[in-house]
Amino acid sequence: MTGEGLEPCTPEPGTYAVDARDGRVGRVMGCVGPYVQLRPPGGGAEWDCPPESVQPAPPGVVLRARVTEANREGRWPR
Repeated sequence: MTGEGLEPCTPEPGTYAVDARDGRVGRVMGCVGPYVQLRPPGGGAEWDCPPESVQPAPPGVVLRARVTEANREGRWPR
């Protein structure tokens, strides 16, 4: 997600990150303006996080997030 004169989005879209301000975990959706957009595992509303508050998610947190997403995808419609 780069444009002319803009630095690449960090971290990479599709990876998981932790918002250090409150500890929430989210999948990196991209960068909009000066913010990194994160979405909670399993879906939900995205939120903006300043890049200096984004930390890479540890492996255990990534595994938990992937399980949450897999469980959500496997649910039967009601």
